Amino acid sequence: MSQTQYVFFSGKGGVGKTTMACATAVHNAEQGKRTLIVTTDPASNLSDVFETEIGHNIRPLGVENLWGMEIDPDKATEEYRERILAPMRAVMPESVIKVMEEQFNSPCTTEIASFDRFVEFMTADDRQDGQDGANGRDGGGYDVVIFDTAPTGHTLRLLELPVDWSKHIEESTQGSGNTCIGPVASIQENKVKYDEATRLLGDPERTEFTFVLQPEATSIYETKRSSAELAEIGVKNTRLIVNGVLPEDVCEHPFFQSRYKMQKRHLETIETEFKVPVKRMYQRDGEIKGLEGLRHVARDLFSEAGEVPARFSLKRSVEELAAEYVEQDSESLVNSIRPVAGKTKAVFFTGKGGVGKTTVSCATAFALGRLGFKTLLLTTDPASHIGEVLEQRVGDSITPVAGTENLDAVMIDQEKAVEEYKARILDDAKQKYSEDMLVAVREELESPCTEEMAAFDKFMWYVERDEYDIVVFDTAPTGHTLRLLELPFDYSDQVGMMVTTTGEGSEVKSETQARFDRIIAQMKDPERSAFAFVVYPESTPVIEAYRAMVDLRAAGIETQFVVANQVLQSEYCTNEYFKNRKKMQEKYLGEINRRFQMPVTVMPLFETEITGLSMIERAADALFAVAASASQSEAAR
Repeated sequence: MSQTQYVFFSGKGGVGKTTMACATAVHNAEQGKRTLIVTTDPASNLSDVFETEIGHNIRPLGVENLWGMEIDPDKATEEYRERILAPMRAVMPESVIKVMEEQFNSPCTTEIASFDRFVEFMTADDRQDGQDGANGRDGGGYDVVIFDTAPTGHTLRLLELPVDWSKHIEESTQGSGNTCIGPVASIQENKVKYDEATRLLGDPERTEFTFVLQPEATSIYETKRSSAELAEIGVKNTRLIVNGVLPEDVCEHPFFQSRYKMQKRHLETIETEFKVPVKRMYQRDGEIKGLEGLRHVARDLFSEAGEVPARFSLKRSVEELAAEYVEQDSESLVNSIRPVAGKTKAVFFTGKGGVGKTTVSCATAFALGRLGFKTLLLTTDPASHIGEVLEQRVGDSITPVAGTENLDAVMIDQEKAVEEYKARILDDAKQKYSEDMLVAVREELESPCTEEMAAFDKFMWYVERDEYDIVVFDTAPTGHTLRLLELPFDYSDQVGMMVTTTGEGSEVKSETQARFDRIIAQMKDPERSAFAFVVYPESTPVIEAYRAMVDLRAAGIETQFVVANQVLQSEYCTNEYFKNRKKMQEKYLGEINRRFQMPVTVMPLFETEITGLSMIERAADALFAVAASASQSEAAR
């Protein structure tokens, strides 16, 4: 049997990774190749694209030779924990098992469990000749395994983990023999898998990495940075798909002619700066869902040079709705985020990757500063580009944004946050613990899980700051944001995991618990925190945001408003192509109203990208138009 080929799809959020991955999977299956598509995105929409329930077990997807799976982090954690603990239950005292169960309730177990499941798919074929993906088994037997990954920053983290975990397991064998994911003896076989995954990632005959991007400056920037980082970890076989290209013959109106010219400049940059195969994909006039839509895309994706592409119309009727159209509600936006006198307010913008969280966050922070509020703009996204949007350097130290009023900006530098976190924990531990306990603490801090804890610790530090009226958080895409916001709830039960079985650990656990309780209370208090979802009016961003809103509500956090972004203006939609896209948007603007039942503010699509202060000001004016008019009228009186 031929060896399994592995194909990764990644890129900036919202560029069409899932669509391209699904179309590739359908194409391979219809070519007679046994194909599995797996998503590692905690906010997966694989089921939405295929219009069928998938979930955490491998399922057939309605095409011969094609199966799919959505890795569920919680279920993966449960499976991982039981796989490690089951052999020990018969030989270990119950007291020891209870301590280990507490260890495995650690939030870092979720990361390693999801990652471990991902590695299983990469290495199963080389370890066994497995059968019957249709029966839900993880074995080999696939000709192609396609990974639809989370947005770029988190994908790079995922791909670096085989090296990190293998190294940590090796070092732990020389120390206490324990890791934060279990005793070395019980996970030694994992090191073999992680080493094999590292080898496969660097094998250009077995692994191909596809970046999906759009002809926009921020997307190009992120792809350049990410491809360089991939090269550092040994990934050699890469290609690009430039998605969302406007067909020239539909750009009749001057508004779309401007967008077409902007895209043309960026396409020339891509061809010049990337020395890898590049495929261009045109934007359709509607959303791509179901097998017929995916076949429509696959025809173009795998066409040979010179072939005539499929027309841009999907020939799918857009449901006509007597929908309550979303009206601009800027005043509710301002009222939702206006701070109570004397108290700092945290404002969180989240949503599916690529919906424009960064530009909305920048425009909102700019507008708040202009309204007289002392404002801090902060990003928690590991693939952040607020500096590119502001066209100013934004680093890990708080810096005033030149040319604005009352506005500072900062980003969380992951590597620096880890070093600061390690140093602070060790300095604190030296004053409280015995030398034997310090050895355990040092070993624990070398775990790759420390990165997540350090980023969260830094996040808490900014939430707790009180010298600003408002702190605007530009967050990572939905699944990772929910993970970040769940951490205080998880860690409040898990602090001091390595030391809580001793008297030495009780004091630090009590102190940390009190801090977590304060953060949790602040996030639940609408006077101290406001949560907003940014969506564009299409199916998957709306559905994903709604699910996330329900998850937040279950944790006691209410969402205050929604920003509908990239909304087409009727006066520009003068031909059938853009009228179809406008109809599709109106359908989902009505869906936003019905699902969320809360204030909505609208950000229009502009004729060019939102970069630089002049464009940010235009975006701020659009977002806050009604509120600004009301303020001016009040001032005139």
